[in-house]
Amino acid sequence: MQVVGYRTESAEHPPALLLASDGTVEAERLTPGTSLSYSLGDRWCAGSVDGDDHYACERPGAPYCEQHTSRWPCARCTGDCDLPLANCREEHAVYLAAFAPDVFKVGVTKSRRLETRLREQGADRAAHVHTVSDGRIARRLEAEYADRVPDRVRVPTKLAGIDDTVDEAAWTDLLAEFDVVETFAFDYGLDLDAQPVPETLLSGTVRGVQGRVLVLDRGGTTYAVDLRDLVGRGVSPEESDRRLQSSLGSFS
Repeated sequence: MQVVGYRTESAEHPPALLLASDGTVEAERLTPGTSLSYSLGDRWCAGSVDGDDHYACERPGAPYCEQHTSRWPCARCTGDCDLPLANCREEHAVYLAAFAPDVFKVGVTKSRRLETRLREQGADRAAHVHTVSDGRIARRLEAEYADRVPDRVRVPTKLAGIDDTVDEAAWTDLLAEFDVVETFAFDYGLDLDAQPVPETLLSGTVRGVQGRVLVLDRGGTTYAVDLRDLVGRGVSPEESDRRLQSSLGSFS
C-alpha cells in the first residue's frame, strides 16, 4: 500500500489521505477522532491518480519522479503572458490570507474556488480584495502587492503559529490599505494550547487538519505532520514502533 495523495477540507468533502493498492485508490478520512495505525516504509514515486484508479511508478523520485512531476505554468506568473490556458480567462479573485499570529500573504485564485483555496492553504483569516475578469490581471495585481506582502508562506512558518491567534491590530492595519469585498474566518477545531511537535508519522488519533498539516495525538504528545511528506511512502496497517520526539507536557 502506498500514500499517493491527499485531500484538504472543502465544502464537498472532509480531508483525507489517498491510499493505493493493486491499482485502486481508497480515501482514508482524516476527521477528528479517527484512529490511524500505519507504519511508514520506503518512499518512491507516487505515480498518477485518475479518479479511483492508480497508475504505479517504481522510479525512486519522491514524492514524484521527473516524468510525474507536474509544473503549473501559472505558479510564478506575474501577468506577462498571453493567457495560455482556458482557466486564465475565468473571473479571478485577489485575496489576502492571515496565518497566526502575524504572517500575511497575497494570492490569486479563480473566483469560484476562493474559499476552497483558502482552506487548502490553512488560512486563519482572509479577505477578498479584488474581483477581476481574468488571471492575467489578477497576477499583475498580485505582483504589485508582493513588494510589501509576500506571495507565499511555507509550512514551517504556518506551523510556528498554529497554536496562536491572529494579531488583530496587525490584520486590521493591513486591510485598511485595501477595499475589502468580503472577509473570512476559519476554525479548524484543533484546540491547541502549545505548538505540536513536527514529525512524519501516520499513527495516532486525528485531532484535525489545517491546510496540509495533519495534527495527531499519540502517547500524550501532539504531533504535526505535513501531508506532502507522506506522499510516496509505502505504508502497512500496523502502528509504528519508531521512537518519536515527545513534548515536555507528556512527562508531566
